[in-house]
Amino acid sequence: MKPDREQVERWKTVLSPYFGPDHRRSTGQLAITAGLYAVFWTLAFLSLGVGYWLTLLLALPVAALLMRLFMIQHDCGHGSYFRSQRLANAVGFVIGVLALTPYHYWRKTHAIHHAHSGDLDLRAFGDISTKTVDEYEAMSRLQRLGYRLYRNPFVLFGPGAAFHFLVKHRFPWDVPRAWKREWRSVWWTNAALAALLVLAWLTIGLDRFLMVQIPVTLFACTLGVWLFYVQHQFEDAYWHWHEDWNYYDAGLHGSSFLQLPKPIQWMTANIGLHHVHHLSSRIPNYRLQRCHDENRELWAVTRMTLLDSFKTLNLALWDEGRRKLISFREYRKRRPRMAGA
Repeated sequence: MKPDREQVERWKTVLSPYFGPDHRRSTGQLAITAGLYAVFWTLAFLSLGVGYWLTLLLALPVAALLMRLFMIQHDCGHGSYFRSQRLANAVGFVIGVLALTPYHYWRKTHAIHHAHSGDLDLRAFGDISTKTVDEYEAMSRLQRLGYRLYRNPFVLFGPGAAFHFLVKHRFPWDVPRAWKREWRSVWWTNAALAALLVLAWLTIGLDRFLMVQIPVTLFACTLGVWLFYVQHQFEDAYWHWHEDWNYYDAGLHGSSFLQLPKPIQWMTANIGLHHVHHLSSRIPNYRLQRCHDENRELWAVTRMTLLDSFKTLNLALWDEGRRKLISFREYRKRRPRMAGA
């Protein structure tokens, strides 16, 4: 269901005052974040001489700052961070190396996610796999087991998250060969990572570098996948088949407003205001809060606190009849009634 002209114009009127980058704010945000990342990474490295327990503790803020850098890459990919897309692409590539994310590959798949989020007919790149109850029931026993393992929080946010960034981003086998620029991005990122490892080996020692970087990477992978999960996986999320799907409704009702404590909101670059971001990715992260606060149209959304977000972790199946995401446990309880109906 395409938005009508009136809906398009109404949302354009609401959102357009916040479009576009402020070069000074973008540059300052990048400099502060990159500087703090370098300082805390250095402290984590120096802490190897004190005790590895301290290194692991310091790896947490380093991982959080890496996630904030990833959010800056995210804005670069949307073209909302710098007026020069060439500059945005260069910054995005460098951050992509640190975050193990090929920039142009991620940029294209993430654009697909934005264009089709909540569309049951177009679940493809950039989404956490979500099945309907009917699709789950049509699976073989082995397929069900695989899906249950995939949706298990200990797998999804642990080895699953690490596999996605460490392995799949090195060779994204599901990307069409026709995506020439995206494949070049993958190979150039891999080459830069190899060069970084050689540089570490020649300078500070590869073993000492990895003792810091491995926990940072694993923590950042978990944080990043958790954050993406809670932005779209909640009980009253928005899922429709394409003929009934609407871009603006999906943005407003299929993306959560994650109300985080201010330090965490800063660390995540306001991405918890995800409903605003999905309504328009042209709004840079530092204007999302003001856009939300100044427009009552944006208040009728699913709000979640940090505690609420953990209550969503067992959700796994879209119940089309009730229009809710449900857990496997709830599915088992309702299955006899579903069969009877």
